[in-house]
Parts: sequence; C-alpha cells; structure tokens
Amino acid sequence: MKEIFAVRNFNTFFEMVSALPDDAACRQYLEQILWTNGTPTCPDCKSNEHYKLSSKGEFKGQYKCKECKKRYTVAIGTIFEGSHIGYKKWFVAIYLFQAHKKGISSLQLSRDLGLTQKTCWFMLHRIRKVMGVTDDEVQLDGTVQLDETFVGGKNKNRHWDKKVPQSQGRAHIDKTPVLGILQQAEKEVIERPHKVIPGKIVKETIYLKNAVVKCAVVPDTKGDTLKPIINKHVKDGSIIVSDEWQAYQGLNAKYDHRTIDHRAKQYVDQAGNTTNAVEGFWTWLKRSNMGVYHVLSRKHLQAYANENAFRYNNFRLKDKPRFDLTLQQSNTPRLTYKQLIGKK
Repeated sequence: MKEIFAVRNFNTFFEMVSALPDDAACRQYLEQILWTNGTPTCPDCKSNEHYKLSSKGEFKGQYKCKECKKRYTVAIGTIFEGSHIGYKKWFVAIYLFQAHKKGISSLQLSRDLGLTQKTCWFMLHRIRKVMGVTDDEVQLDGTVQLDETFVGGKNKNRHWDKKVPQSQGRAHIDKTPVLGILQQAEKEVIERPHKVIPGKIVKETIYLKNAVVKCAVVPDTKGDTLKPIINKHVKDGSIIVSDEWQAYQGLNAKYDHRTIDHRAKQYVDQAGNTTNAVEGFWTWLKRSNMGVYHVLSRKHLQAYANENAFRYNNFRLKDKPRFDLTLQQSNTPRLTYKQLIGKK
C-alpha cells in the first residue's frame, strides 16, 4: 500500500501514464480513492474485515468478506463493474475526457485506445453519468442567473428538402430547449507582497464562492415547466437575474427577481446585474457540439449538458484533482447498455 502514495504526485497525462503503468497499479490507485485509507470495504455489509484471495489475471484485487462471506473487488458498484476493459484503458479515457475542454469523440477515443467506436461510445456515456452526479438537496443561493438555450441545427444551414417550416425564434420543433441555472461566483481582490520580488505589492483575486451551473433539458419553455425546476434548485430569498421572457414572471413571490431587458439591448443594468455568465456557459455546450460531437440528440442531451456543467463547475481544478474527483464519483451504479439505448 505504501507504494501507491508515491504515484499520487502526477500533474500531466504523460506523468499519469508513467505513474500508473498497468491495470494492477490503476486498481490499487482506485482502491485508495474509493476506500477509506485503501482498506477493502464490503459493498454489501460495509465491513472492513476481509480475506485477500489469490487470483490470476491482470485485474486481481479479489477479497472475501469475513462477515457476509461474499466476494468482491473495488469495481463492484462502480462504472467499472462488469467491464472486460482493463483499468488502464479506463483511466486513460477518463483523464482525456475530463481534461479536454470540449470533450473527446468516441471515434477519436477508439483510435487512441484500440477499441471499437461502439465500445468507446458506451464508455463515454458511463463517464458522463458519473459527471452528472450532484447533490440535489444542496440548493443554489446568492445571485443566480437564469437563461434558456435551444440545441439543434440552424434551419438556414439545412438542405432544401430538410428545412423545417415555422421553426424560427422560440419554436422548438427541430430544436431542444435547455434551462440553465447558474450561481454567480463571489470574489474579492486583495493586495499582498510578491512571493518572489521583495518590496513589490501585487493584486490577487480570492474566490469566496465558485460559480456553479445546473442544466435541465425541458420539453418547452413555459412558466409551468420552468418554475418547478427553479424552485427545486434555487434557495428561497435568493437574487434571481433573468431576461424578460414571460415564463419568469411571478418569481418575485419567492425571490428577489431582477430583469435584464435584452429587447432594449440592455445586457448589464445600473446595479451590475447581468446574465452574461450563464450565456457564456452555453458556448461551452455548443462549442463541444460544433467542434467534437456535431449532433446532440434529444435522447442523450441531458448527459452532454451534465458533462459540460461538470467541467465548468470544476474548471479551476487542475487536471489531476479533477481526475481524482471523477474517480471518487465513479462509485455510482453503472449504466448498462440496454439502459443507454432505451431497450427494456
């Protein structure tokens, strides 16, 4: 177990590949991440009393619980459960996926790992499910921005025989609406001595609260659809900033609602209220669509929105801490292929 602590100090993808050279090292690293102090814990009875079983093959790491007598590995109850793909390839996929700002396509990953495109597509969706793990009981507060976007191709770019009539403006016949709820970051600027140059004073921005965004794919943008989602995710009494869309009318009953009139070309009011942050997040989602995925179907759009929200919420973390966070959240029930394609 002592050797696993030595490999925790890697900061780049190249260093990760060198520090975790095989499936056994990756499995030991995962044990350190998911189990307290790396001590094997039975997924059924949560007992730490165990026997270590001798096993062949590169996966190894099999244990038997002394209490309930069941056999288990660290993969049980995680996205790795039931997978015939080695931990090393899983780790490479997770590291690349969370480190690339726009994500990575299943075709590119299949070339990198030497697997089929179908397998890599399934792997990426399992990782997306991990990225979508959030605590819904923790509500957003402070100043919260609201906005909606419509995901789908532009009608003017379609071939003449594929154009959709009456699809302009807020019509979502050919597009899927997504609601964005963003908690603004809180920060302050302080002055401090330079860490290297004596006598020099520099300004540093201290973040008291990081920006957090949550997305919800919705069937429409009516008030009856959006308000229950807002009430669920935003704490009562918070400041809410939105545009003039009529669905947000009536939020003053529970919140301090402030409106930015985009029709009058207003983007920041005199008090500094704006929806620019949540609108900026939409560029993350749409750039990943245009640059990497090209098509985001209605069926899987929530997973892609969660993926981009995870990167946005943790973009201040370096690649290694964000990689560790992804592994920590991997301790969630796996997504099966039948669930993914919607087959009963």
